[in-house]
Amino acid sequence: MEEKVKIIGTKILSDKWGILNEVQYKLKSSNGEWLDLKRESYNTGNGAAVLLYNPQTNKVILTKQFRLPTYLNGNPGGMLTEVCAGLLDQDTPEVCAIKEAEEETGYRISNLVKVCEAYMSPGSATEIMHLFIAEFNENMKVSDGGGLDEEQEDIRVLKMDFSRAWEMVQHGEIKDAKTIILMQHLKLQELLE
Repeated sequence: MEEKVKIIGTKILSDKWGILNEVQYKLKSSNGEWLDLKRESYNTGNGAAVLLYNPQTNKVILTKQFRLPTYLNGNPGGMLTEVCAGLLDQDTPEVCAIKEAEEETGYRISNLVKVCEAYMSPGSATEIMHLFIAEFNENMKVSDGGGLDEEQEDIRVLKMDFSRAWEMVQHGEIKDAKTIILMQHLKLQELLE
């Protein structure tokens, strides 16, 4: 296979939480010319997200928490409604999704269905997000959720009708990409049945 990318050098700009690299590279363009480029790439690791839904009651469980980057980019108050999610660390995507669901929502799930994998911000971040859906019912509730104190999480658990959550997507009240993708997946399933 023809080589199209040559990494010339990588310089770590920051390693406080994730790793922010400055990468110098050559890229072979579509006309065969080699371009000399320099870009920043942020690596926080890969993640997993799961949307909990109850097909009998048509309820979904979402979370709401403060997200500094959204606040810095014009989200008044910085609160974001989203599905539960977290970084894989050393876990598989499935183990991570199950663990995050329990920590954040208080529901111990086991029946994950993988929807897809997606780069959430490929122009600047290396992260691949593994997206799942899982059914829940009240027998699966083991705690109040809300996240982990040691991670300084302050997460509100939102249980609502799917129709209300879908309205929130349509009206721009939900702006989180992973949540929109998973909500659209459920909506398509509803339309196909």
